[in-house]
Amino acid sequence: MTQNLSADASGATEELRIAVITDAAPPQVNGVVRTLKQLGKELEGLGHKVMYITPDMFRTVPLPTYKEIRIALGAKRRVAELLKDFRPDAIHIATEGPLGLAARRYCLRNGRSFTTSFHTRFPEYLHARFRVPERWTYALVRRFHAPATAVMAATPLLIRELEERGFKNLRLWSRGVDTSQFKPRLQAKTETDTKEPLWLYVGRVAVEKNIDAFLDLDLPGTKKIVGDGPRLDLLKRKYPTAEFPGSLFGEELAQAYAEADCFVFPSKTDTFGLVLIEALASGTPVAAYPVQGPLDVIGDAPVGRLDNNLKSACLAALEADPETCRTYAMNFSWKACSQQFLSNLSIESAAIEEKTSNDQTPALAAP
Repeated sequence: MTQNLSADASGATEELRIAVITDAAPPQVNGVVRTLKQLGKELEGLGHKVMYITPDMFRTVPLPTYKEIRIALGAKRRVAELLKDFRPDAIHIATEGPLGLAARRYCLRNGRSFTTSFHTRFPEYLHARFRVPERWTYALVRRFHAPATAVMAATPLLIRELEERGFKNLRLWSRGVDTSQFKPRLQAKTETDTKEPLWLYVGRVAVEKNIDAFLDLDLPGTKKIVGDGPRLDLLKRKYPTAEFPGSLFGEELAQAYAEADCFVFPSKTDTFGLVLIEALASGTPVAAYPVQGPLDVIGDAPVGRLDNNLKSACLAALEADPETCRTYAMNFSWKACSQQFLSNLSIESAAIEEKTSNDQTPALAAP
């Protein structure tokens, strides 16, 4: 028997045991990892018990061409054991990797409902890197998510697109920003106050992020690329005048956002772009293409500029008021996002007896 989570008149909810299965976890540095980390903090703050099943609990190998991403090996039995021992009220599968596949198989074999989330455009990424036709990969991804009681997506535009691609049971799960960490720092602006602007990019350094479109721009000032990835060495050689400090974390990352004059987001394939609101919370305006992600987060708000001419967007974004950027970012609350997540879950009693290992119900073939 499953049910959606509901709150009582006071707004409180019963304590739940929630299992989150994700192939995206530290030391990976991306929006998915930060989102799931913050989600856990918020859920535990609400009194729920959360167990993460992540690659560091398994023997792993690096993903080809992407060494910082580790792929779990031999996950099926161990994932099943962890879920049986934890006895979750709700199971959420965050990624379509080996751990996600193992958890999906466990749920289907044992009659457990589960939810999933669509974070990453793997079909577009595989097409960009290896020319795999997108329709092939979308068919596999769609099949992966099909049994879920809810498929969570970050924006209304993404939900509409996935519906057009044949996905079902879609629910909104937006994103938030830690406004206590990402905030304006007057000292940072003062120390870097020059006549030339500082242009910042934060994220994976990979072909699908379209960073060359930013680095090729004829802009005054300095371009700074924060992050790591398979194209880092190549871009360092190709653009020797740009700054490449690598991945930054905590206060160093927050400082990088705060000292920039404009955050440039050249990607055309992101589903949301958590970095956009981290930049805005830091008082830094955004320049981007008018595509999904920037359109959802910024739209026509006076906190930057969206333009198919990225150089025009950059120059126009400099005129945005930092205080307006900060105020706008305060609309993105992690608490509200976590409540959205909870309302999308499928809840089952933790006392439900698992089917025996002799259950003959076949698991669907996984991509």
